[in-house]
Parts: sequence; structure tokens; C-alpha cells
Amino acid sequence: MNPRLLAISGPLKDSTYVLAKDEVTVGRDSSNLLAISDPSLSRRHCVLSYDAEGYTIRDLASRNGTFVNGTAVKECRLHHGDQISAGDSVFVLLLRDDTSVAAGGQVEFDDSVTHATAQLRPQDALYLQPDRILRELPESSRLSRNLNALLKISRAVHALRDLEELQKQILASIFEVMPAERGAILMDASEDEFESVFVQVREGLVAQPLRISRTITRQVMERQVAVLSSDVQGTSGFQKVESLVASQVRSLLCVPLMMFGKATGCIYLDTTNPASRFEQDHLQLVTAVAGIVAVALENARRMHWLREENVRLSTEINLEHQLVGESACMKEVYSLLARVASTDATVLIRGESGTGKELAARAIHRNSPRSEKPFVPIDCGAIPQGLIESELFGHEKGSFTGALAQKKGRLELAHGGVVFLDEIGDLAPAAQVTLLRVLQERKVERVGGVRPIPVDFRLIAATNKNLEEALKSGAFRLDLFYRLNVVSIVMPPLRERREDIPVLAEYFVRKVSKKCRTRPKRLSPEAIACLSNYDWPGNVRELENVIERSVVLSTADTISPEELPEFILESDPPPSVAEAKYHAALKQAKQQLILNALEEANGNYTEAARILGVHPNYLHRLIRNLELREIIKAGK
Repeated sequence: MNPRLLAISGPLKDSTYVLAKDEVTVGRDSSNLLAISDPSLSRRHCVLSYDAEGYTIRDLASRNGTFVNGTAVKECRLHHGDQISAGDSVFVLLLRDDTSVAAGGQVEFDDSVTHATAQLRPQDALYLQPDRILRELPESSRLSRNLNALLKISRAVHALRDLEELQKQILASIFEVMPAERGAILMDASEDEFESVFVQVREGLVAQPLRISRTITRQVMERQVAVLSSDVQGTSGFQKVESLVASQVRSLLCVPLMMFGKATGCIYLDTTNPASRFEQDHLQLVTAVAGIVAVALENARRMHWLREENVRLSTEINLEHQLVGESACMKEVYSLLARVASTDATVLIRGESGTGKELAARAIHRNSPRSEKPFVPIDCGAIPQGLIESELFGHEKGSFTGALAQKKGRLELAHGGVVFLDEIGDLAPAAQVTLLRVLQERKVERVGGVRPIPVDFRLIAATNKNLEEALKSGAFRLDLFYRLNVVSIVMPPLRERREDIPVLAEYFVRKVSKKCRTRPKRLSPEAIACLSNYDWPGNVRELENVIERSVVLSTADTISPEELPEFILESDPPPSVAEAKYHAALKQAKQQLILNALEEANGNYTEAARILGVHPNYLHRLIRNLELREIIKAGK
């Protein structure tokens, strides 16, 4: 039979896709051989490839990952019956003709009539009725109280899905049957730290911070054994544990939460009352409780995480933006943008030139309650110093030479909307003072005017400068910095998210092709490798310019390294790309020319640049790209 994928869940459920003995790409983009309309899939999510040994699946740096039999994989050899999960879709790989894989077992029903010897309704079961058990056992029986607590906890495990409510019920039930004053449930341990910590104090006591000894929790988690000390200050061996001595703990009990042979957390209880000591019976009880609730607590914790993750991902999916990239650092940016968009907080966007700071600001505006109002960008570095106040705040007719009519300032024009102050670090000191007053009073006064005008706008600022250094030098006001730096978002440079370069390059190829009304060209793997190897000091803007140049000048359907600018090829090629003899010879010639010029100029870079007929900045870039720094240092 032909190898095939059987969809058992997702948009293609119950359909079958026959696999070719070639590469099969999977994703939501229509260019994939197996295109699936599923927003949880990346545009190019994964690829199945065939060789003599069979099929292999490789994840294409997807946003949500590719899973084989429930395990996330980067690359994995596939076998008959493997389950492949991508987004909301689950497929079963069928390499031979049998039906046992998807079925996973069969059930047969018999319609013959039988006569039950006894019948019992669930609500009549004795062990699900704690009150009835109490009536049938002596009131003073400790066993009855313990059994009652266990049954209450067991019912709570099945009735409660909220993690906090479940933990609260567990500790409250324990407090009913043992003399603990304080209790805690600690879960998901990693390097002596617990991700989830829930603390509860017995009713009637004053809530105080609970200090828990790492020595004890580490011992319980590592050895997977419960610890009971009925006399901490005496002969328990814990007299030297500082946290216990400081808290004046008299008795303590710590029991591991075991799941599938692994300690996933622990239940901790203690008391400072010398008259209330924990006994062996209490240890038995809490150990039984831990055995009942371990899986339920872990499931509730995971459910809590899934709910929060679902909200976060839904917010990110619904976030409208023009930013491109699926790297981890860009996902963090999307998450921050989604969180601040719905608020009215002032945002300071930092990052090098060309990283997309204005796109981030527009994304905040587009997804905010002010989206129907104006978005007014202001480049603080492009406005002449003498016109800054007139541009920002406006002017009255005749207020200065050339003021032939009244003009509203940009802050006034942005009323109800968003003001984006780009390159805020270039704002003149005098304008900084006026802007600070406007941010405090939310009123502007036109140049030559006498009447303050109320304005309502949200401020988003951006800079590629180190404002902390500007504060030290006095070039930027400290009080204005505090006003601007309410929420800070850092746009990562392209060299720190190289995995996004192929995605961005293909996006710009399509964009330029559409603008030029030509058929989209294809970037060769070698060209993509060269692009990914370059450091991109101009970031995304530089990449877009390079792609536009290559698309316009290329005469073939595929853009190869030869169509890329020389400065990209000047750096060492990636290991996967063999350097062409022409480029290698050209690189060596450039290196020798520069070394000869520096020798003639006695190491003076400015003089060497004059000899070569280039700008000194360009010479420094050549030295960096051609990796000549170490050679020059060695020559000295």
C-alpha cells in the first residue's frame, strides 16, 4: 500500500493524505503540499522527507512545535503507527495495511440478559457518605475522623478544578483532624525552587509569612520519603536549622507528592504550640492524603497553566501588527504589545535603528481603544531646533516672522489618539521642559498664545540611544525619563534573532515582487545561508533594502549569492556554503590592499582611507567584515 497520513483530529479529521516519496511540507500557507487552515500552525510548520530507510519529520522552527507520540521533536525518524501532532491536527502514519493502529483496542458488546445478584446506586455507597460512617463508628474514634477527612478530600479532588480552591480544601480538611497551625502545598520543584506555592493558616490565627526550610524540602524531594519531627527544638536533629529556630517551630511534617515514581512537590505542616505534637498517626494520614491528591493537584496546576497560556496565545493571535518573526524574543515582544495595547500606559520602545520601533508603536495603537483616533508620528531628530515648539504645540498668527496663520500643534492634532515621539533622545533640552509640563498638566499652549488648550492623548516614545548615559551627561532630563519609562519594550536586533532572517527575506521578496508587479522569485538555500550569516548592522531595514536590490537586479527566477551585495559576501561564508573562487580571490585582494595602505600610512586609519580613496567609516567596516583586526594587531 502507499504510505499515507490519516487525520484523526483537526480541520482535516477523517481524511487521508497519500505521501509521495519526496519532501512534503506542512503548514497553513497555501504553498505547502499539505496546507491546513489552522491558525495554531506556522506558515511553514514541518516537513516530511523520504529516503531509503523511510520517512523523517523535521520541525521548521514552528511557533507551537511538532510532536511525535506526544514528545516535542526537532527531527525524528518515523515508524508505522506514529502519531504526529501539529497545531490542532493529529495524524497517524500508516506504512502498511492494517487497522489496529488507529483503533488502539476493541470492545465487543453482548446483548444477552443477566440477572444482577446485587445492585447499588452511587449515591448509596457507604464510603462516599462520611456522615453515615461517623454515625456507625464511635464519635471519639480517630479512625473515623481520619476516614472522614480522606473522603472529603477525595470528593474535592473530583469536584474541584480550580487549583487554589482545591489546595484550600485539602489543607482545611487536614486542619480538621490534626493540630497543625500552618500548612503549605509546594509543587513543580526545580533547583530548590517551587513554581507553585500555596500557604494557608488555621482559621482564627494571624496570617504571617511561612518560612520553610530548604533543608527539609530538599531531603523529602530527593529521598522521596516523608519527614516527621514531633520535637524540633529537642532531639529531632533540626535544632540547627535557622528558619525553624527563628519561627519557633515545635512540630513539623513534610510529605512528598508522588506521581509516576517521581516527587512533583510536597505537603508541609507545622505548629509552634508545644502542647500540640504531631504523631505517627498524623504522618500516616497526610501520606494517604498525598497519595490521593498528587495527580489531581498536578492536573489542576497544568489546567491553570493551560488556561493562562490560552488567554496569552489568543491575545497574541488577535493582535494586529505588521511585524514579522516567530523567534522566542519576538514572541515575547508580541506578548508585551498585547498586554499594553488595551491600557493607556505610556510606553518607551528601545532598540537599534531599523528594528521596527514604529511598527511596534502602530501595533499598540491599532489594538487599543484609541484605534479609531489619530496616530501622529513625530521624528524629534528631523525637526529643526528653532521649530520644535511650533511643531509640537502650534502657534498663533503673527507670533513670529512667517507665522501667517494660526497652526495647531501635533499634540493638539492627536487629541483622543496616540502621539509617537520617535528618537526622543534627540529632543532639545528646552523642548524637554515644555513636553514634561504638557505630560503633567495635559494642556498645551501655542507659541504666542495665552490660553491653555486641554489635550487627551496617549504617548509612545522610541529611541535608539542609551538614555541612561544621556542622563549622566545631562543631555536628557531625569524627570522626563521617569514620565516616559512606564513600560519599556526592547526591540531585538536582527543578529539576535537569526532564525527570523529566512522568514523576513521571503516576506520582502513577495512584498517587492508585488510592488514591481513581477512573479515572486525564490531565494536559493545558499543565498539564505549567506543572509543568515551576516550581522545586519542596519537590521530589518537593511535586509529589506538588500532584498529589494536583489529582486530588481536578478534576471533569473532564483536569487543566488552572486545577486547579493559584496559586503554580505565579504564575511566568512557559513559552513554549509562553499565560497566561490571569484569571491575568495576578491576577498584576498581587498585584504591585501587594505594591509598595504595601512603599512604605507604607518597604521593611521584616516591616512590609509585617503590612500585608498574611501571614507574612514567605510574602511573600518571593511576591516570588520574582512576580519582584519586580529591580523592588524599581530602586525603591530
